[in-house]
Amino acid sequence: MARASVSLPEVFPFSTDLTVRISDINYGGHLGNGAVLTLVQEARIRFLASLGYSEKDIEGLGIIMTDAVVVYRAEAFHGDLLSIDVAVDDVQKHTFDMLFRISRQSDQKEIARVKTGIAVYDYEKKTIGTVPEPFRRKVHQMRIPAPPHFPEGRSA
Repeated sequence: MARASVSLPEVFPFSTDLTVRISDINYGGHLGNGAVLTLVQEARIRFLASLGYSEKDIEGLGIIMTDAVVVYRAEAFHGDLLSIDVAVDDVQKHTFDMLFRISRQSDQKEIARVKTGIAVYDYEKKTIGTVPEPFRRKVHQMRIPAPPHFPEGRSA
């Protein structure tokens, strides 16, 4: 059986920090499987808030997770401070992907890579919606690297 993989983008326009809680630890003494999805949900909520949205209100529509892939790279333990980098990719008519890179701050060790498929969802009508154009524009702008900064008015 083929191993799952998650390709990461070169640019992550958003990052947030979370600490591994005791409730995130499994019987093996490290970060549990379910806790990883909880951590990326918190990162997703923070990312959306940075754009002025929530999971239930992106230009009047909500979102629903359609799939998830987690690739574990190393263990994380209670008390570890994790950086979770977030990017949006593959924006389609009704769906988009969210990509997450989870790393331990103390040694920059990559803990996991996560891809979640997200569908835009109208919770009132209980139907799939269309990715709103303002959201599409915002995430597209985030993917464009900033131009280089040249101090004192110098240029390339």
